[in-house]
Formats: sequence, structure tokens, C-alpha cells
Amino acid sequence: MPTFQFYTVEGIKMPFKDKKKYSTWLITVAQSEQKKIDYINYIFCSDEYLKDINIKYLNHDYYTDIITFPYKEGDFIQSDIYISIDRVADNAREYDVSLDKELQRVMVHGLLHLIGYNDVSDDEVAVMREKEDQYIVAFPG
Repeated sequence: MPTFQFYTVEGIKMPFKDKKKYSTWLITVAQSEQKKIDYINYIFCSDEYLKDINIKYLNHDYYTDIITFPYKEGDFIQSDIYISIDRVADNAREYDVSLDKELQRVMVHGLLHLIGYNDVSDDEVAVMREKEDQYIVAFPG
């Protein structure tokens, strides 16, 4: 059975209440892509917290909305995924979408990376956006 843990750090408030709904949705996404989730830890944090991780582990000195650390490759996914709630909120305002929808986009974006999708080339970005949109529409009510 897949395990999901949802954590917050540095006083960040949990961005949703129904953890089961998010877990079930993410399992469905993985299954649709012929992958299985062993475990994923989602850690919700601030911009500064994630920037520090970005500098320390990736040598990137800039803000980002998500960093994914895969621990196992292949058909079984194991990962820690860090998400900046500050960045998600800024993106939601910038793209004129709800915070919930932008959070879903970022959460599924990280999972899609773990599944094997990339977003370096324009073609890859187009596929990634299409997949994100497909799975956001499928988010349960």
C-alpha cells in the first residue's frame, strides 16, 4: 500500500485538510502512468527554506516552487518532494488561478518528474503541461 506523509516546516500551515483525497488522486495518477508509489513525503515550506535546499543540494541560487528528490528509479516511486507554499501562492496570483489548483499543479508536476517526464525542451514542456492539465481535471470534486 502506498504511503504518503504530508509535513510542514517553519510554521507553514498545511495547505489542505483532506489528505486522503490528495493521496488517492496521486495514486490514480501513478497508476494511469503504469507506476506504483512506495512512498512520497511532501514537505511544505517557505521560499527561504526551499532556496536553502536548492543552494545546498543543487548549487542553484534561486527560488523555485518544487524540488524532488527521487530515491528509487523504475516502476516503484520513492521520494521526498519539497514545495514552497510562498511560491505556489505567488504563481496562483500571477496565473490567476486558485491556490488549490496551483498546489495541485505543482504536486502532480513533481510526481510526473518522478514518473519520467521532463520539462527542458519546448516539446517536453508542452507534454508536461498537457499531463498536468489532464490530471488536475481528474482531481476529485
